[in-house]
Amino acid sequence: MMYGRTSLSKQILVLGALGVSLWGCGDSGDGTTSAGGAGGGAAEGASTSGTSSSSAGTASGGTTSSATGNSTSGDTTGSNTTGSNTTGGDGGGGSGAGASGAGGDAAGGSGAGEAASSSSTGGGAVTCPSPALRAGDTNKTITVGSGNRSYVLHVPAAYDGSKPVPLVVDLHPLGGSGPSERSGSPYPAQTDPEGVIMAFPSGQSGPSGGAWNVGPCCVKNTDDVAFVKAMVAEIQETACIDPKRIYAVGFSMGGGMSHYLACHAADVFAAVAPAAFDLLKENVDDCKPSRPITVISFRSTSDPIVPYAGGYSSVVQGMPITFLGAKSTLEQWGKINKCTGSPSAENAQGCSTFSNCEGGVEVALCTKQGGSHEPGNASVGWPVLKRHVMP
Repeated sequence: MMYGRTSLSKQILVLGALGVSLWGCGDSGDGTTSAGGAGGGAAEGASTSGTSSSSAGTASGGTTSSATGNSTSGDTTGSNTTGSNTTGGDGGGGSGAGASGAGGDAAGGSGAGEAASSSSTGGGAVTCPSPALRAGDTNKTITVGSGNRSYVLHVPAAYDGSKPVPLVVDLHPLGGSGPSERSGSPYPAQTDPEGVIMAFPSGQSGPSGGAWNVGPCCVKNTDDVAFVKAMVAEIQETACIDPKRIYAVGFSMGGGMSHYLACHAADVFAAVAPAAFDLLKENVDDCKPSRPITVISFRSTSDPIVPYAGGYSSVVQGMPITFLGAKSTLEQWGKINKCTGSPSAENAQGCSTFSNCEGGVEVALCTKQGGSHEPGNASVGWPVLKRHVMP
């Protein structure tokens, strides 16, 4: 079964009912950043140390560690095309023309390490750091609370640092890492031509390898919401990010973390696109986002790891979970977002959508008939994500 990269049998090692995805892992970066406390809010005033190859002057010191190659060539057309592309879901009530903050006026000034441009995002000005980040992938390390965490920062060739662009956080499966997700993610092919910055964080090691803490599973004693928020705040110091267009996507356990961020970090993320994971019965009652949030989920009817109908899983020792099921997850997000009416019939992409929801958000389930345990369709997910912006 192909799913955009290589065969599923070469990519995923199924462990019990949840599974572990094994990917080639990269090493951590050489830059170290202190992002403040581990609280749940985005870190402010991060202090930095380490080497700098393309840092921006808004951070004290250099925040960018050495580039690891893998530069992305993407073309420069279509930058920040945030209009209402309706691929992947026929909901008619999507909030807003995502054109808020797509462009801006260069503010001229250009002292090294000082703001070079300022752009409007519809809700206030964004100061673009200077010099602009160089294209390529950089391994980064950030201190959150008492520990260090790592992520890969991906800057496409189409990014020029002159205007605010979206940020997409892409979360890896159980047993994976940020570098492995960077290697296999289907999203850069969709977002690179628009100059979108991406971040690929690494989860802490749990009983089944790299994992995310989503409450009942799958790694203990770590606050991954605080980590992701601190990472986003750090990236905003060195890249010209539109704060109204920050998104989370993820595959398998990473899809679970995407759901979790929608529940607990809707103050940061405009929309999320989980794949191959559901909401969980053990913590669904704690899912109380601070505002309505768009969720587009990707599921396959023949997934042997996260059954389409849901059910119990105990693959991670001592951390059993119960998947709500694909359709029940759609209904639950519909309730959370106070959607009215029934979801639409499936469209050509298999997407059924609640479009009449509070705040103009959408809730969609895109089903692949007969599909296995696989990432979502980024060519469907990205157009839905980018047409939604923070209020």
